[in-house]
Amino acid sequence: MIKHWVRAGIAALVVVTGPVQAADPFIVVQSTTSTQNSGLFDAILPWFEAETGIDVRVVAVGTGQAIRNARNGDGDVLLVHAKPAEEAFVTQGWGVSRQDVMYNDFVIVGPKDDPAGIRGGSSATAALKAIAEAKAIFASRGDDSGTHKAELRQWAATGVDVAQASGSWYRETGSGMGATLNVAAGMAAYTLTDRATWLAFGNAHGLEILVEGDPRLFNQYGVILVNPDKHPNVRAETGQRFIDWLVGPDGQAAIANYKLDGEQLFFPNAR
Repeated sequence: MIKHWVRAGIAALVVVTGPVQAADPFIVVQSTTSTQNSGLFDAILPWFEAETGIDVRVVAVGTGQAIRNARNGDGDVLLVHAKPAEEAFVTQGWGVSRQDVMYNDFVIVGPKDDPAGIRGGSSATAALKAIAEAKAIFASRGDDSGTHKAELRQWAATGVDVAQASGSWYRETGSGMGATLNVAAGMAAYTLTDRATWLAFGNAHGLEILVEGDPRLFNQYGVILVNPDKHPNVRAETGQRFIDWLVGPDGQAAIANYKLDGEQLFFPNAR
């Protein structure tokens, strides 16, 4: 009787596990809220999935969290926008290699009445100094994202200690870009945002772009395969196939073709 149940259990296991092994392949991409909130993934992933049959499951968090997730093996591909942190991820052995994918830029948005008087400027440093001097409210993501890292680099160049100002005129949301823009709109505050999320943002409520065009606000995105030698569960073959598509002619064309109201949000620059 025992042998009968063992044989039956094994047979049932074969029947149950067979279809699971034959299921459609998928990968997990650890990425940023900006790529998700901008609508980019919704626009380009159907092209890849139709061509390959590979389902792409995106985890959209801040860049710092995405890197930590990938380091823990909770993903196959990392697509973020903080180049020094990305290069460290590879140097430390967590990623196989890094490739440029696309770029756009950051802009400083704020209320139309512009209490700090920064409208029309092209220097992020000068604008932030003026905001600090006016003690005008500034909403920071405060979440270790690529955008937050870029913002802190700009503050460092001004010499302003925003940590000391935290909770007064400098407010940290600890949230993604869309949520932070909502906070800025509600508080009539300034903030730094990637242009793509701003263009996709539907709740401006008196905010507008006030400062743009500073070369220091260049925003580069990179893609990395998580190292399968560190994490054997990494789907290296399908992950690399996605990367090859993304930096190849089809993926680069898909990125270039994504526009909102006729405006291109990301500019492909894979080498």
